[in-house]
Formats: sequence, structure tokens, C-alpha cells
Amino acid sequence: ASFGDAEENHCSKAMFLFMVCRLKSSVSFLTRPDRPNLAYHRLKGRNPGVIFLPGFNSNMNGQKATALEDFCNSLGHAFIRFDYTGCGSSHGKLEECTIGKWRKDVLSILDELTDGPQILVGSSLGGWLMLHAAIARPDKVAALVGVAVAADHLVTTFKKLPIEAQNEIEEKGEWKFPTKHNEEGYYSLKYDFIREAENHCVLNSPIPITCPIRLIHGMEDGDVPWQISMQVADRVLSKDVDVILRKIGQHRMSEKEDTKLLVNTVDDLIDKLATLA
Repeated sequence: ASFGDAEENHCSKAMFLFMVCRLKSSVSFLTRPDRPNLAYHRLKGRNPGVIFLPGFNSNMNGQKATALEDFCNSLGHAFIRFDYTGCGSSHGKLEECTIGKWRKDVLSILDELTDGPQILVGSSLGGWLMLHAAIARPDKVAALVGVAVAADHLVTTFKKLPIEAQNEIEEKGEWKFPTKHNEEGYYSLKYDFIREAENHCVLNSPIPITCPIRLIHGMEDGDVPWQISMQVADRVLSKDVDVILRKIGQHRMSEKEDTKLLVNTVDDLIDKLATLA
């Protein structure tokens, strides 16, 4: 191996160690007296801050979260990514979680770790939860960016099942929700999870959110139909709503161009909020 190779090797090793250290050293925990502790990474910086809400069974180390962190870092803006209860590095048991508990997680992060206006970026299930946070904290949530927003999706999918299948799930107490994102080919959901989630559906009536909203959705999304983003746009009271459809976009929206679009969308909103202020 030439010196160049060795040097490159050494550099990539150093880079790898740096990445590992970065991951280890900067995980903090939000301790809550009556709830499990939440793991998070926070960049201090100026407002508006950006908070990333991951998808179902996902965590804060995904590509969209880290790309946004790097972007906010370069601009000097505050940024937070975190894990819901029972997910990633946060405490608690996944099988005891509900949409309501995860909603409270988002509000804990907003209330305890941020000051001033925040832009929430929600991926899939995180997009559903960001709507709840914007309803609950209108003074704090200054703008929303949804990526493949899965508002009401688990409940809607369940209700589309034949009544026999619904009854069988109720009897067994478990629903094997099909997915391409793990080896089993399904997520195991408790029937109680679905029942509880029904209390958090937002698409049945007008959604009282008036801040700017950007909804990005891939038209080849095999998990969450892009029509849901259209329904959200239709239901929110805000007049400042853009839906951006990516013709060949998949559910995860993690291609290079998708990530660029997400970062640019957040960048535009930061500019917009600065002019409004």
C-alpha cells in the first residue's frame, strides 16, 4: 500500500472513531419524575430551533436527522433529535407505548429543552405527532415540515381490514402490521395500541394549526399513501401550506436528492420566519 492509502486508511479510522465518540459523547438524557428518561442530542444555537421527530420503530440516528443536524450546525441554529420512549437509547418498554405517550414525549422535549420558536420536522409517525404538538403548543411551534406524514394511518389501515380480521385481532389482542422495514415482515402491535390511537386521529375534522406547513411525500411510497399529505393540507386551518410530491420518492425519502430537498425546505422556512419576526 502506498503512503496515500495508508494515510487515507488512518484518516478514515480517525473519522470513524470521531463519529463513534460523537455518537457516544453527546447523548444526553431528559429525566422526568413520572415517565421514562428520553435520550437526545442537542446543538445549542439561535432560533428558530429545529426538532426532528423520527418515524415508527425508528430512532434519532437516521440519515434525515443527522443531515439536518449538520445543516443547523453550519448555520449556527439550535437543533434537537431524540428517541421516543421505548425506542433507540430512551428508557421504557416499546410494548407499553401508545400514541398518547409519544405525544407527551414530544411535548416534554419542547417544554424542557427549548426556548423560543421551533420548526418541527416529522417523518412518518413523527409527522402525525408534530401535528399534535403544534395543536398543543401554538406559541412555540413556528412551522412544520412533514416527510411522508402518517396522520391517522395505523387506525385508517386497521379500519379498512375486513370485519372478521378486525374481530380476530381484537380476540388475539395483537395485530401483525405488514412492513418491508424489518426481517419479520411485520410490526407487532397490541390491539390496545390501536384503540388508544383512535383518540388521536386528526383528519376527521378541521385541524387548528395556523403556522406555515410544508409536506413532502414520495409518490412511490409503499407504506403511507401520499394522499394523506393532501388530506392534512386540506384539513389544517393554515393558508400557508405547500405539498411537494416526489414522483419517484420512496417512503424513507433518504436518497441524496430527497435529503437536499428536506434541508432546502427547512432553510426556506428559517428565512421566512426571520422576515416575519
